[in-house]
Amino acid sequence: MIPQPSAPDSADYAVVLAPGAVRLERTLPGPIERVWAYLTESDKRKQWLGSGEMELAVGGAVEHVFRNSELTRDDAPPPAKHAAHAVESRMHGRITACEPPRILAYTWGEVEGEHADAGSEVRFELTPVGTNVRLVVTHRRLASRDGMVGVSSGWHSHLTVLAARLAGRTPPGFWATYSRLEDEYEQRIPAAATSAR
Repeated sequence: MIPQPSAPDSADYAVVLAPGAVRLERTLPGPIERVWAYLTESDKRKQWLGSGEMELAVGGAVEHVFRNSELTRDDAPPPAKHAAHAVESRMHGRITACEPPRILAYTWGEVEGEHADAGSEVRFELTPVGTNVRLVVTHRRLASRDGMVGVSSGWHSHLTVLAARLAGRTPPGFWATYSRLEDEYEQRIPAAATSAR
């Protein structure tokens, strides 16, 4: 039997900042340099998001190689609409801000084989809070409500895995978490939350 993920705290959910923009916040075990490494180093990032090299300078290339079905064990199968990308998909972008170890931002480009909110941007802001780190993830310029639902569900699921990895816990199944959250974000994100860019 596949373990069901526990219900997240309401503060864990993405909030709509403006049309086409969402933000998520997490408090993670520090120090800040460790969290920064999990954002920027391929071998660490692949444990919660996707591998791939980053040129850590404004204008530098970003690659993510997503293998979401390998992130966790004892998981549910991916939803049918994501099955084609469950084994591997790729995303490319460019660094727009890099101030180690506090600020990282890059364009969220095209997924190999499909157009996926190209031109959107994700920004990570890290702030030490005692021995912990406050991570704020903001994703802007999302062109559609479906994009906002998918991005919110995706970041929420990936950050759940990151928090567990940093705390030394076994994360819940990625796809089981994503499927539940996608249904919840369909209810949480209003129809008027899109941007005309």
